[in-house]
Amino acid sequence: MPEKSAITSSELGVLWLTYQEKTMILRILEYFVEKADDESAKDIMTNLYGEIDHYVGIITETLENEGAVIPIGYTAQDVNKGVPKLYDNGFDIMFVRLLKEISMGLHSLNITMAYREDIVLIFKELTAITQKYYNLCTQYLLEKGLLVKSPHVSMPQSVEIVKDKNYLGGLSVNPFSEKRSLNSVEVAQLHHSIESNVAGLQMITGFAQCANEGEVKRYFNDGAELAKSIIKELSETLLQDNIQAPQTAGGNATRSTVAPFSDKLMLYCTSLFCSFSMGSGSLGTAFSLRNDLPAKMTIFMKDIFEYAHKGAKIMIKNGWMEEPPQMEERNQMLN
Repeated sequence: MPEKSAITSSELGVLWLTYQEKTMILRILEYFVEKADDESAKDIMTNLYGEIDHYVGIITETLENEGAVIPIGYTAQDVNKGVPKLYDNGFDIMFVRLLKEISMGLHSLNITMAYREDIVLIFKELTAITQKYYNLCTQYLLEKGLLVKSPHVSMPQSVEIVKDKNYLGGLSVNPFSEKRSLNSVEVAQLHHSIESNVAGLQMITGFAQCANEGEVKRYFNDGAELAKSIIKELSETLLQDNIQAPQTAGGNATRSTVAPFSDKLMLYCTSLFCSFSMGSGSLGTAFSLRNDLPAKMTIFMKDIFEYAHKGAKIMIKNGWMEEPPQMEERNQMLN
C-alpha cells in the first residue's frame, strides 16, 4: 500500500472546523435527547448522534496520525443535561434541521478544499448523512404541522423573456416606479430567510434568558432584536404582493432561566448561524433581479456581520475562542 501524502493546510483547516462544529452538535443533541418527550424525535436525534460521534472519532484519528494536536472543541463541560427544558413544542427537531442545513453548505464547501481520498470520503459521507437527517427532520415537522411550506403558484403555461429594463424595478432604474410582482425565485429566497430567522429568533431568545454572563445576555437580546427587524422587513415585502409570510406555532422558549449550555457554546452556535445567514443572504442577492431586494439584503448582511464581530470580541475577552492552526511565521523566522 502506498503511503498517504501529508495533509495540506486547507485539509487541516476544514478538519479543524468540522471538529468544532460536530462536537458542538453532539453536546446539543445530548441535551435534546435527554429532554425529548416524543419518541420519533428522540429516535432521529439518537441515531444522528451515533453517526456524528463516529466521524468525530475518524477526524480525531486522522489528526493524531498526522501528529496534530486534537482541538478542544466542545466537551461535557459545555452541556448540563439535568436542567429543565429550555424549549418546547418541536423546537429540538427545528433546531437540528437548521444545523443540518448549515452542515450541508459546509460539507459542500469543505470537499472542494480536500485532495486526499480518505479526507474527501469523510466529507462525501458526512454530506450523505446530513441530507438524510435533514429530510427526516423536514418530514417530521411537516407531519406535526410545525413547518410552513412556501406558497403555491400557478404553473407557467409559456416561456417569457424579459423585454424591458423596468423588470429590474425600483432603485437603480427609477426609485419611484411601481415594482413588479415578485418572481418564484425571489419568493423562495425571502421565504427561506424568514423561516431561518424565525428559528434563529426562537433559539436566541432561549439563550438570552439563560445566559450566565450579563454581557452575553445583552448580546443575545441584541441578536433577538436584529432577527425581529429582518423578519418584519422581509414579511412586509411578501405582504405587499399579498403573499403570506411563514409563521409557526412551534418551537417556543419555556420559562426556564437555567442554562443547558455554556455561554461559550451558545456564542459559537450564534456565530455559526450568523455565518450561515450571511452566506444565504449573498446567494439571495445574486439571484434577485428586483433591485430593492439586494439593497435590503446588503444592509442585513452588514448588520449581521457587525453583530457577529461583536460576539467574536466577547469570546476572545473571555478566553472562549480556540485559535485555528496557524501557518509558519516566516517573517519572524527570517529575522
